[in-house]
Formats: sequence, C-alpha cells, structure tokens
Amino acid sequence: MKGLPSHQVTKSPEIILALDVNNLARAKYFVNKLYPKIKIFKVGLELFTACGPKIIDFIQKKGAGVFLDLKFHDIPNTMAAAAKKALQYKVAMLTVHTLAGPEALKAVVRVCSGSKTKVLGVTILTSICAHFLKDLQIKRSLGEEVLYLAKMARRCGLDGVVCSPDETKAIRGALGKNFLIVTPGIRPQFTAAGDQKRIATPALATKAGSNFLVIGRPVLEAKDPLFILQKIVDSIRQIK
Repeated sequence: MKGLPSHQVTKSPEIILALDVNNLARAKYFVNKLYPKIKIFKVGLELFTACGPKIIDFIQKKGAGVFLDLKFHDIPNTMAAAAKKALQYKVAMLTVHTLAGPEALKAVVRVCSGSKTKVLGVTILTSICAHFLKDLQIKRSLGEEVLYLAKMARRCGLDGVVCSPDETKAIRGALGKNFLIVTPGIRPQFTAAGDQKRIATPALATKAGSNFLVIGRPVLEAKDPLFILQKIVDSIRQIK
C-alpha cells in the first residue's frame, strides 16, 4: 500500500484528485494522465459502485494511494464490518460519517487499529448550508456543529476529519497540528462552484491549515487537466 506522504502536516498540502467519473475506462485515463503529479486518488460512491475494487487495484498497481470515500453511516456492527472489508484493499484513507455517533466511530477505530489506513470522519457535507441545520432544529451554528463533530471524532480515536474550508482554521486551532484535515470544495478562482455551497480557493484552504485538498471537476472538466493542475500547484506553493 502507498501510505500518506511523510510531509502531510509540516509542508504544503497534498492534492487528492476526486475520480468522480462513472466508468473504469475514464478513471484509468485520468490516473494514467495525472500520476505521478497526483499521488492519491479519491474513489467515491459513483465510481466504486460502477467498478468495485478493480479501480483500487489499478490505482495501487500504478503506484498511487487510494482515498476510499464511501462515507460509512450505519449501525456500529455494520460500519465495523464494512471497515474490516475496506482494510483488505489496503487503502490509505477511508471515511465514515461522524453523525453515526460515538459507538459506531469507536467500533470502526477498533477494527482499523494497527493498520496503515487512516480513518476520517465526515462532518457536514460542503453542499449543506446553515438553513438546513435550522430546519433540523440544531441550535449550534454550522461552524460550531462542525467543530463539535470534529472534537467528537478525535475523542473516539479517528485520525482526522473531512470538512469545508470555512471550518478548517477553527478545527486546526482547536485540535492541533497532528489531526488530519481533508478539505473538499476546492475551487480555483477561474472555475465554477457547481453544487458546492462552502468552497475556497486552494490558496485559502492552504492558509487555513488543510493537509489534503480534494479537487475534482476543475481538473476533470478541463481541456488540459495537467495545465490546470499545475496552476493549482503553483498557487499553493506561493503560500508556503
């Protein structure tokens, strides 16, 4: 398994390419084109449903790591069983929903203990806005709720969280430099927001303290993906 970069906390954030495509051929195209510029690829619900573990095997044989972003959210026994199966794929990272609760999170941590796979808790999706929390009668603000869930994730033994750029700085300040923060919703200034509500440029997310920046459509939809990727890398390097 390709593990996480050793410079994950102290240096520039690593870019994770979100392979948000619906077939194996398209996924292979981007892996072949962008590795080794990209060293970690995200496999999410759409691609994993379409391809299963074949795409994980392809990415790893290429020499890259896999961020398995299936966001497990179920009863503790089911989540632990799913995590145990995911460990067989030797992925670098996997995600669970923090809203599954402490018992479920701890069950996953127990299963993953001793492995090289990092367990990350999804807080509040970047497509969710503050109004929705009010509809659910959650009294905390969106930022307060994300920080609450991040603190719970650490108490339960998770390695880090997935959160929007808006909450990264507060989490980094509260939970320290060794708690991993993976940030989706990254949009360079020259691209559209799409369905994301809480977004930021790569530079802003870097300043906030993210360890990993998840970027998909700005690269996947570009006429020249390598050129766009290099522009993003350059914007990050200017910060550091």
